[in-house]
Amino acid sequence: MKIRKGDNVIVIAGKDRGKTGTVIAAFPKREQVLVEGIGMVKKHQKSRRRGQAGQIVDRPSPIHVSNVAAKDPKTGKVARVGYRVDDGKKVRVAKPSNDKI
Repeated sequence: MKIRKGDNVIVIAGKDRGKTGTVIAAFPKREQVLVEGIGMVKKHQKSRRRGQAGQIVDRPSPIHVSNVAAKDPKTGKVARVGYRVDDGKKVRVAKPSNDKI
């Protein structure tokens, strides 16, 4: 999975298509990512204390990694992720501009 926590991504499929956000968490075993402000669902939360009312909270839900693509830091468009070696370290790069992600 080439998308990691902290990456800026663009949603390429689904109800939030075209929106951008930052990856909050990645779940490689499930091949899903949690993106800030994308895939919002309403969760009914029970009251925690006596006398306190319950509430409905908006939370982001995980979306499949195939529905997001990395954002090129130079152009701001969709980019595939590749790798290159700089000073003996493996670095992730955006394919079109060859810039570090």
